[in-house]
Amino acid sequence: MKRLFSSKFAVASLLVSALALAARAQTFSQQFQTVPGQARSMVVSKFGIVSTPQFLASQAGAHILEQGGNAIDAAIAANAVMGVVQPYVNGIGGDLFMLYYDARTGKLYGLNSSGWSPKALTIDALKAKGITTLDYTGVNTIDVPGAVAGWDAMRSRFGTLPFSQLLAPAIYYAQNGFPLAERNARYWIAPRLLNQPGYKQTYDIWSHPPQPGDLFRNPDLANSLRQIAAHGRDAYYNGPMTQVMVDFLRAHGGFHTLEDFRDFQPEWVEPVSTTYHGWTIYELPPNGQGIAALSMLNIMEHFPLSDYGHNSVAALHVMIEAKKLAYADMYRYVGDPRFTPIPVQQLISKSLADQRAKLIDMQHAACQVVPSQIETELDKHGNSTIYLSTIDKDGNIVSLIQSNYAGYGTGFVAPGLGFSFQNRGAGFQLTPGLPNSLDGHKRPLHTIIPAFMQKGDIHIGFGIMGGWNQAQAHAQFVSNIVDFHMNVQSALEQPRFTKETFDGCDVMMEETVPADIRAGLTARGHQIKLLEPFSFTVGEGAAVVRDASREVNFAAGDPRSDGAAIPQEPPVQTPPAQLPPTQ
Repeated sequence: MKRLFSSKFAVASLLVSALALAARAQTFSQQFQTVPGQARSMVVSKFGIVSTPQFLASQAGAHILEQGGNAIDAAIAANAVMGVVQPYVNGIGGDLFMLYYDARTGKLYGLNSSGWSPKALTIDALKAKGITTLDYTGVNTIDVPGAVAGWDAMRSRFGTLPFSQLLAPAIYYAQNGFPLAERNARYWIAPRLLNQPGYKQTYDIWSHPPQPGDLFRNPDLANSLRQIAAHGRDAYYNGPMTQVMVDFLRAHGGFHTLEDFRDFQPEWVEPVSTTYHGWTIYELPPNGQGIAALSMLNIMEHFPLSDYGHNSVAALHVMIEAKKLAYADMYRYVGDPRFTPIPVQQLISKSLADQRAKLIDMQHAACQVVPSQIETELDKHGNSTIYLSTIDKDGNIVSLIQSNYAGYGTGFVAPGLGFSFQNRGAGFQLTPGLPNSLDGHKRPLHTIIPAFMQKGDIHIGFGIMGGWNQAQAHAQFVSNIVDFHMNVQSALEQPRFTKETFDGCDVMMEETVPADIRAGLTARGHQIKLLEPFSFTVGEGAAVVRDASREVNFAAGDPRSDGAAIPQEPPVQTPPAQLPPTQ
């Protein structure tokens, strides 16, 4: 009898195991469905893959992988090239955030390399000069840029190759030039910045509007990158380049000092997370807006989006309303946590989401939500950022975002340096006593956020750029994956909505959302502004995936960009020119 029981138990155990394996296999296949009309295929490889918004940067990162570098090394190389080939959205005059997934330990690390304001730059100091508002592209919006310090922190802790090797592709393109791609040419010139010091001489180098194929060189930037390659972060924050930057900024009325640059350090932070229908979604904690994405997902989880149907009237209505509620809370409470306590856990709690979800009227859009104590014109915030993701053959993942803030930022270019300074300080408020009020050595509320999600053996590094678009775009991407079982390429390509303002019923969406759906949303009170298909306004994204059970990597690139996901080539040896004769 005992033997019979054991046999039955063994059979039952095998059946349970088989069913579990079948369920996992089914789940995996569902998560990677191709949606009809998908424009590109995913890139699939046993080796590493780099996905960026510009193919030259993707190729540079993949080449670093081929040279023995890891995901961190590839991300730095790709980001450096991005600063050369798309200076209108990023560069060494901007800030950087990163999530790094270590496949060996399964641990996720967060890096906040957003720069601080000059120590002497306070609300009272501006008032003493008669300044009561921040000029959006003025010198007082230039915080100490954090990108180079971020590279140094990444490479020092997890990288394997020297800066001289990582920055070589970017130096080559800056010195020798590269032909503009299609979207390069479209977005290259910012007419509003033509009178900014150093801008026209650096970027508007043609006698005609830039065209695809026009060659752009930036030897000054090549020299700046050479200095960083030779001397690391000190070249930027504690060297001759630093003196040039400080002298230039002070000559234009800035409060910047050598000490502001020398003393700046990025911060390793613990990512924050929530769950969404069995997946765990990670963002970085404040001073960024990542918690708004988590709050949105918590609210959305209260509604059967998968039953409503993808981009249906009901599903879009829920997501738009969840965006308003989540962003109202984020804007009310988020600033630099080194200055103001921020109730992060409460903001991303399921209990708060339960209360917020009850405020959504399924038949009517809310044109005002609380708390919406808006003191500034938030629709002026920048949407010029780059997001990239890398994965190596071992499954390590980098999710990285880097930005000048609005276009070229301020458009200020110091003599001989070849890059534009960000205007991230425009995100501060000049009303005292708020979480995001301006103060010395303070970091403003940031829009740029990288993201990561995982369930079982599946790990995804993803992000979508675009100012206040980002958290709402993250939530839409996650819903595409989780609720509608799309593969990452399909999830990136789907039509998106975005609401750049914090109040009102206005919302923008790509015209590829069907007309009958838009009519249904209009009937519920949404005021829709149409965007072109694959619009830059809803952000450009990228994603990489590790299926740990099969040790296979996947990647996606957004057709809204000039980018591509490019795989590492295997280490194939060149065969001899002439084979020996057979015996």
